[in-house]
Amino acid sequence: MAEPVYIIGAGRTDFKRNFLKEGKTMRDIILEAAGAAITDAAIRPQDIQAGVVGNFASGLFTRQLHLGAFLTEIDDKVRGLPTLHVEAACASGGVAVLTAAQQILGGLRDVVLVVGAEQQKTMSPADCGEVLGAAGDYHGEHSQYGEFLFPKLFARIAQIYLERHGLSEKQLALVAVKNHAQARLNPLAQMPDSPLTIDEACRVADRNPRLAPPLKVTDCSPITDGGAGLVLCSARFLKQRGRGAAIRLLGYGQTTDSLPLEKKDVPEFSVARRAAEQAYAMAGLSPRDIHAAEVHDCFSISELLAYEILGFAPRGGAAKLLESGATALPAARRQFGAGDPACTMPVNPGGGLMGDGHPVGATGVRQVVEAYRQLTGSAGERQVPGVERFLTFNMGGSVTTTVVMIWGKEG
Repeated sequence: MAEPVYIIGAGRTDFKRNFLKEGKTMRDIILEAAGAAITDAAIRPQDIQAGVVGNFASGLFTRQLHLGAFLTEIDDKVRGLPTLHVEAACASGGVAVLTAAQQILGGLRDVVLVVGAEQQKTMSPADCGEVLGAAGDYHGEHSQYGEFLFPKLFARIAQIYLERHGLSEKQLALVAVKNHAQARLNPLAQMPDSPLTIDEACRVADRNPRLAPPLKVTDCSPITDGGAGLVLCSARFLKQRGRGAAIRLLGYGQTTDSLPLEKKDVPEFSVARRAAEQAYAMAGLSPRDIHAAEVHDCFSISELLAYEILGFAPRGGAAKLLESGATALPAARRQFGAGDPACTMPVNPGGGLMGDGHPVGATGVRQVVEAYRQLTGSAGERQVPGVERFLTFNMGGSVTTTVVMIWGKEG
């Protein structure tokens, strides 16, 4: 890297909230997340030199766009701040973090504020599903798959994976059970009070219909409102700031595949693998060097795919890794009866998208907030002991845009 990049502050909203019922808008979500990050960083608003907002579909969910302008409302002293809004479907947050990091890498800025935000609870689930369909090749794929496009696209991925490697309903259910159990340790998660048993996750019921075989409702991440914020800075600013928590970006990769699912090599996803390879190569690390991770579990099959894309498991070996308990915190292992493996690397300790929630444009930023909490030892009950290197994997569409980042403790 030309210049090192650090994070010195992080904040987020409570993902249980419904902002429309509170009479609040995207402005409120963005400003709350931004304020939390700035407060945590203990900097002055006028220290910020640029701002980036990650958001997927505010224009469709709320009819509000031009979101970067809201950052100028943080304080009168930041009027005139250069800002932009980036969109890459569910990877919008990850791309926003990289866009900010690249301004520091290139020596253009010393301090950049990043906010990811989405307000989805503005319409019915069916209408929300139509909006989310815009993350795919909408006009081509909607005519083939119909409504609830994305559950059906990932169901098709699960079917291909099953045909190639074998996959049971119980193995899919374990992803949801694990991440719901870990969300119970996260007070800001959307599902902290929603324990999920294996029997409940496997059983088809009125509250858990088979939405797109083999996926049921419990195999899907929920509709969520929320925001997350980060303050990124250069080594020069970090030195001026003096004492305070910080983590460093060690490596990153970003790739984009063809938009339609049928043009991708399912379930290998070699283009997404390239993003992981880029990140490992830049950091000088391998999958064995990662101590914990947040991955994009928009559906249960997605986390299993991530294990293999990231090199945590060999092709076809994701379910075996999950069943071993190696990717679970101790509380989650007890939930599904796994033993205590010799080596562990907790995945989605904050609950992931399935347990913590999935406010689309905020998710990639929220993953890095979790990395910051874990690496600075401030994750509370879900703290991973001894964590020094943390990976985040954010994807948009049907594994179309992929962002992988590796973070480490300062120095």
